[in-house]
Amino acid sequence: MSTSKWNPRTTTLNIQAATRQDMTYWLQELQQKRWEYCNNLDAAKRDSRTSPTPSDFSKGLVAKDNPDLSILSQNASAERARNILAVETSPTDLVGEQAASQPAPVQPSAINFSLKQWSTEIKNSMSSLRKGNNENRKSIFYTTEEWELLDPTPKDLEDSMALEEKRKHLAEGSKGLTSSAFPFDFGRIPHKTRRPLKDMIGSSKNRNSSDSSPTEWYAGNGNKLVSELQLKYQCQQEELEKLKKDLLSQKELVRLLQQTVRSSQYDKYFASRLCEGVPKEKLELLHQKDDQILGLNNQLEKLNLEKDSLQQEVKNLKCKVGELNEQLGMLMETIQAKDEVIMKLSRQLSECEDNTSSQSGAVNSSMATCTNKELQELDRLKDNLQGYKTQNKFLNKEILELSALRRNAEAREREWQAKYTSLEAKLCQIESKYLILLQEMKTPVCSEEQSPAREVITQLLEDALKAETSEQPEQAFFKPHLVSEYDIYGFQTVPEDDDEEKLVAKSRALDLRSLSLSENREISTGVKWENYLASTMNREMMRCVELKNLIRSGIPHEHRSKMWKWCVNLHVKKFKDSTVPGYFQTLLQNALEKQNPASKQIELDLLRTLPNNKHYSSPTSEGIQKLRHVLLAFSWRNPDIGYCQGLNRLVAIALLYLEQEDAFWCLVTIVEVFMPRDYYTKTLLGSQVDQRVFKDLMSEKLPRLHAHFEQYKVDYTLITFNWFLVVFVDSVVSDILFKIWDSFLYEGPKVIFRFALALFKYKEEEILKLQDSMSIFKYLRYFTRTILDARKLTGIAFGDLNPFPLRQIRNRRTYHLEKVRLELTELEAIREDFLRERETCVEKRDLISDDEEDS
Repeated sequence: MSTSKWNPRTTTLNIQAATRQDMTYWLQELQQKRWEYCNNLDAAKRDSRTSPTPSDFSKGLVAKDNPDLSILSQNASAERARNILAVETSPTDLVGEQAASQPAPVQPSAINFSLKQWSTEIKNSMSSLRKGNNENRKSIFYTTEEWELLDPTPKDLEDSMALEEKRKHLAEGSKGLTSSAFPFDFGRIPHKTRRPLKDMIGSSKNRNSSDSSPTEWYAGNGNKLVSELQLKYQCQQEELEKLKKDLLSQKELVRLLQQTVRSSQYDKYFASRLCEGVPKEKLELLHQKDDQILGLNNQLEKLNLEKDSLQQEVKNLKCKVGELNEQLGMLMETIQAKDEVIMKLSRQLSECEDNTSSQSGAVNSSMATCTNKELQELDRLKDNLQGYKTQNKFLNKEILELSALRRNAEAREREWQAKYTSLEAKLCQIESKYLILLQEMKTPVCSEEQSPAREVITQLLEDALKAETSEQPEQAFFKPHLVSEYDIYGFQTVPEDDDEEKLVAKSRALDLRSLSLSENREISTGVKWENYLASTMNREMMRCVELKNLIRSGIPHEHRSKMWKWCVNLHVKKFKDSTVPGYFQTLLQNALEKQNPASKQIELDLLRTLPNNKHYSSPTSEGIQKLRHVLLAFSWRNPDIGYCQGLNRLVAIALLYLEQEDAFWCLVTIVEVFMPRDYYTKTLLGSQVDQRVFKDLMSEKLPRLHAHFEQYKVDYTLITFNWFLVVFVDSVVSDILFKIWDSFLYEGPKVIFRFALALFKYKEEEILKLQDSMSIFKYLRYFTRTILDARKLTGIAFGDLNPFPLRQIRNRRTYHLEKVRLELTELEAIREDFLRERETCVEKRDLISDDEEDS
């Protein structure tokens, strides 16, 4: 492609190509660059509108994360659609100066054309007519009107061919002065032949410039020439309106033809490949599901278009309200100035009255004249005052009406936002069901042959499981942000294990997304938190029933850092008051400089703490260094415990919302305040006692389930032991985990018993249906990850399990502590007898365990 002429006065660029395929390719590339440029402008504006403002919290690892826009990945279906539409992907041999040196190509007849070239020319030509950012947001093939495609008559075809030959001769005669264009008059009526709108407007401007020369203007006939110019301008306006109408009809024509081509290609694809060796029932089921998915996607696109129009309407209303507010401010300033004038005149009037009384001895004629003037001035001032009062009343009425309009606009905006959120939640549910359906269709029944249908289902599964990336920003407008790679806490949503686990994890993530969207529509909890924090802004927060109920409902993400720090300080205030300033830094310095027996085990467990969280996934992660510092400082503070496996996970969760020192005191709260002694020692005495207390509570609160476990001899404490040791870390989904920690840091260890019982009660009926010990134990290992409704679980924990007194737990702990100590004493005695017997026996003396060799 090359430029043959550049005229600086008319700024016309003539572009030539060797063949029609080259011309199609270069126009397509030009349109693609313009499309990307407009989309980048829209993305920049949208980012500036939706950029998050700084929140209240600025602590922890989670606070440094910014949610990214989810971009859809290109799948195989998009490639098939691209092949169907026959977009040129590469030019031919002649490009650049070689192409410019070739003669102009001869345009084909209006009847002799292929479907591939036709669709390509329609797409490239229609893309050149799109203008503005609003049209870039939606496809040009969707309009609100309905049009019918009529077949041309033979006479119309002959006229069209004659017009095409005439245009061809004109193009050959004026080569080098005109640019290439596509013939869009195939089989249509000649008087409806379309030309690009820009060319028509340019030709009309050239006619105007040629008809109205300065010499004729000054030569005379001025009035006649003005009337002719007005008539020409009016005709050109009418022509422009006709062109706009023709443009709309052309858009609808393209849309109908596009749908026809797509439907025919789709039917041809399924008729040729899927009908071979596939049962009719499966084929019909697949067709039904595809139709449902297409219908839902079309409905979503319509709703997105409707949402965009409503947002534009809200923006216009806001602009109008701003203008009215400015006018109101100007009117208020005018009223204030007039009020000052009234006050000044009133003072002058009072001064005039005083002067009149003091000059009572003056001449009667002059006094009468002054009195008349003053009375006239007073009447005039009274009239002005009445006018100002009327004007003020009118302005107050306008203010009230504007306020009502603004409230109505805000209410409509909230209503549409709630509707959009509801639709997005439904879309998450539908996609989750779609994944499950694909997995069921993929599972082989009895044959091991690889049918075409199974290949398609496998491909659809791979496309559905692909993580959203940011490589194609233009696709972000066509699908909402459903599931990202990491959640707001940094945990990985879809694991990188086998495909079946990926499918289950993504389905669970979609269900969680649907639940969170449904909960976000109910803003009562967030409003209550904002009101409570506003009321405690000038006073210290204290324990109360209102605060406990708010924390049980869950602390909002933006306030969690502040509330966790307050809860920790509430429990360790007596410890912190007895320490010197810089206590944590002193402990950390001692642990780093001196030999620490726990440091070796700490280093081994750092990368095994939370491998599925991006803050602890690699040795260079920020969380790893902070985790190391907190664990070393605590091992130096509490040498009796030093380090126990499980403490690393407690600290890792605390560091997500707290800084290093606050996370250190959080660990002190859990180990030294909440939990009994010997809970994290080598014997784990306190943990064993709590498991026996939990068994008693199970028999009391859930007797049917406890009897079911006893019947099949299932020791469920093997599962619950880790719940108590690390406070449900890696046992439940992240949303439920942090809500449990909210209540745990405020109320203490009783919360662990509540939620452990609530988890079993949540799935009680499903567990009772299992009739063998192996299936029960297998179900207990993963059932907590299937619980997604945090509100229902919280209701069970704090509602259905009441009463739940802490005194009862303490009494049972004391009772079982004595029994466990007695059992440990007996075990120790048996061990000592065994050691003495081995020392006395010659045959057993050589048998030494690995632990004894190390000692």
